[in-house]
Amino acid sequence: MGEKILIAMDDSENAMRAVTYVSTHFRPEAGVTLFSVLADTAGLCDMNSPELTPLFRSQQSAFCQLEDKKRGLVKEACARAKEMLVGAGWDGERVQVKIESKQKGVAQDIVREAEQTQSLIVLGKRGLTGIREFFMGSTSQKVIQLAKEASVLVVN
Repeated sequence: MGEKILIAMDDSENAMRAVTYVSTHFRPEAGVTLFSVLADTAGLCDMNSPELTPLFRSQQSAFCQLEDKKRGLVKEACARAKEMLVGAGWDGERVQVKIESKQKGVAQDIVREAEQTQSLIVLGKRGLTGIREFFMGSTSQKVIQLAKEASVLVVN
């Protein structure tokens, strides 16, 4: 059985650097899953409750349009990533795209997916400021801490 790689995707340059790294440092025989976790905002977009603040109700449509735009940007990024891998010699059938709504948290969902089916998680390092990273932590740090059954590679 060949190596299986999960690349954590969003629409950032960091994610594309991870794809570039995999395309140049791994054999095209490896299976790759381009995996993205998106906030599940469908419930907020469908809400019509009197408890909603007037400000949110007035901006609800714009908020939901932004979320749709974000989903579209992630799909485009995954399509570009797949094209890059296929261009580097990967069989298109061995490169899967999987986009899920957030269940527990981005890092937890990435680790859960990887530990079910992959042997390696590859993700780009975010450029958080030292203070923000200290208080909030980064997704890459959280993935490293949570992963027990899969190895993690963080690409700078």
